[in-house]
Amino acid sequence: MNTISNQIDSILPLPAVEKELLLSRLQRIEVAKGKLIISAGKIGHHVYFIEGGLARAFCENQRGQTTIWFGQEGDVMLSYLSFFKDQPGYESIELLENAVLYRISSKDLQELYRQHIHIANWGRKFAEYELLKAEQRFMDLQFKTATERYQDLLVNSPAILKRVQLGYIASYLGITQVSLSRIRAAIK
Repeated sequence: MNTISNQIDSILPLPAVEKELLLSRLQRIEVAKGKLIISAGKIGHHVYFIEGGLARAFCENQRGQTTIWFGQEGDVMLSYLSFFKDQPGYESIELLENAVLYRISSKDLQELYRQHIHIANWGRKFAEYELLKAEQRFMDLQFKTATERYQDLLVNSPAILKRVQLGYIASYLGITQVSLSRIRAAIK
């Protein structure tokens, strides 16, 4: 639970009472590799904090699956469309490793937002961070080369490169696995 407490503080430190209240609503679960935590086309009813393990979000398309996100220790998983609009999400989130997660129902978290201004501000700050990350991802895909995107991954998320199969990494970068192999060879 220490990882989760630090994760909450990294978004916005909460007063002790509110932090304890939020932590008390979290349920610890252990989930096996390969499990879908969130399924496209269904409403996701929980927000998950990753204490241990690795996950990826992907969307189905005519070419198969496109990886849009990787999550590891310290990250939060949820379907934004489900959480904010109570609608089925477009993404699926799959565990790539056995995981230890803490979850809270979206309903409980929304209720905490309504009742506690500090927790509501924490949620707003979390949403701001996620919006900035999404904007950065969009800008990278639009304006950086595949080699630059791979180098960013090397610098900012080296653990992902060691823990995720190359096909998922290529998909995340928006390139083929052959192109990824060429980029990796050129960088070595």
